[in-house]
Amino acid sequence: MILTRQDILDRIKKNDLGFSPNLDQFQLQPHAVDLRLGYKFLIPKNWVLTDEGRKALKVSIEQDGFHHEQFEEVILKPGQYFDLLPNEFVIGTSLENIEMNAPDLMAILFPRTSTNRRGINLSLSGIIDTGYHGNLIFPMKNEAGDQVLRLYPGERVCQVVFEELKQPLSQEEANLHGMSQAKYSHSGEPKFKIDKSDETELLTKGDLDELKKRFSI
Repeated sequence: MILTRQDILDRIKKNDLGFSPNLDQFQLQPHAVDLRLGYKFLIPKNWVLTDEGRKALKVSIEQDGFHHEQFEEVILKPGQYFDLLPNEFVIGTSLENIEMNAPDLMAILFPRTSTNRRGINLSLSGIIDTGYHGNLIFPMKNEAGDQVLRLYPGERVCQVVFEELKQPLSQEEANLHGMSQAKYSHSGEPKFKIDKSDETELLTKGDLDELKKRFSI
């Protein structure tokens, strides 16, 4: 069941949901909550300078904890803006820190249609898990031809739809993603961490049959 505006307000009063900073009237929709753009942006880098020279960055599923090397972090001050260059890809963050405290709630993040109409491809960032605490991240790309798109922190850029689960999840169940712990729950800040695992090892070897055999349900 999808929560309506009143359901969302009731859940906030019960502390099943939390937003910091608090929501304002512009953000409440009939059955969703608009999220505002935060001050932090991550710009992908494609090379680094090493002792050997200028080295291209290769991003692979095998890597772990590559955040600081792969991205240049930009944190704006109040009153500043961010120009998204033609065809540029960046990662934006939500202004709001979200707390999913209820064991029977999950959410899905969607772009706002007004964001897409400006030429900003704000990719669907997926599921917000039960028990998640932290800011959200979303890929953003300028697909408005040769136009530069100016973004201001505080803009409403995406929306969250909350859904009730058929049955509540325990914290242990909520934290279990496949065979590993959730990367972002209770993290406060997104870590952009890729897990190394037996799955990754088998994938890079091309041994999908062994993967399915070893980890069958």
